[in-house]
Amino acid sequence: MSRLLVFQHVAAEPLGTLDPLIRRRGHRIRFVNFDRDPEAQPTIDRYRGLVVLGGPMNVEDQHERAHLRTELRVIEQALRQGKPVLGICLGAQLLAHVLGAPVRRHDRPEIGWYDLQLTPAGRDDPMLGKLGAATPVFQWHGYTFDLPDGAVQLARTDSCEQQAFRWGDNAYGLQFHPEVDAPLIERWLAKPDHADELCHPALPHGVDTIREHTRDRAAPLQRLAEPAFEAFLDLVGRPARRVVLPSREWA
Repeated sequence: MSRLLVFQHVAAEPLGTLDPLIRRRGHRIRFVNFDRDPEAQPTIDRYRGLVVLGGPMNVEDQHERAHLRTELRVIEQALRQGKPVLGICLGAQLLAHVLGAPVRRHDRPEIGWYDLQLTPAGRDDPMLGKLGAATPVFQWHGYTFDLPDGAVQLARTDSCEQQAFRWGDNAYGLQFHPEVDAPLIERWLAKPDHADELCHPALPHGVDTIREHTRDRAAPLQRLAEPAFEAFLDLVGRPARRVVLPSREWA
């Protein structure tokens, strides 16, 4: 039975709809919740893949949040060992950073539903191609990243150029949230500490519009995300090809 390592940063950002898919495939999940155990020192050696979830912190916070440096090291280990890596939101930013790409505050946040536009490479990608050429996806981020050297851009939105990339054939960074369903989105919208973000003057819509869009779009996204996640899980257990990466400052 394969085991997957999952990095979680806050209780409100779980695996979501990906959780039952992983278990249905017969994989065991080892969660490391850095909010509960910021001193954890996991290693990828005993696992067949890594999933790094979202969170309210940012790559630039690593000097105040030592666990981010721990995560960067483990992501690097997974890439070196040729094991599948999936980074979602913050996880995508950490993956991009490991690969040498700048991560910075975006000129305007994306919160709510935005039309994802797949690149030609994205339409042909075994994972992202499952989403369709243009589909609404859920976003919640105020940072963005450059495309890492050697990576393939898979998707963009009108308001944020870098939405998805693949590095090699088994490492994916997704800025958006394909793992959400309607109850999880409502949980985020209802959190008191999210109120300021939802009132950001650069947002083109308010909470009521996000809720209205969620009623129409959450279920279709879930139907499209399931085969995309299945394609990623197909990578787990494949023979790994070790790669050489340049040493970074956290090594």
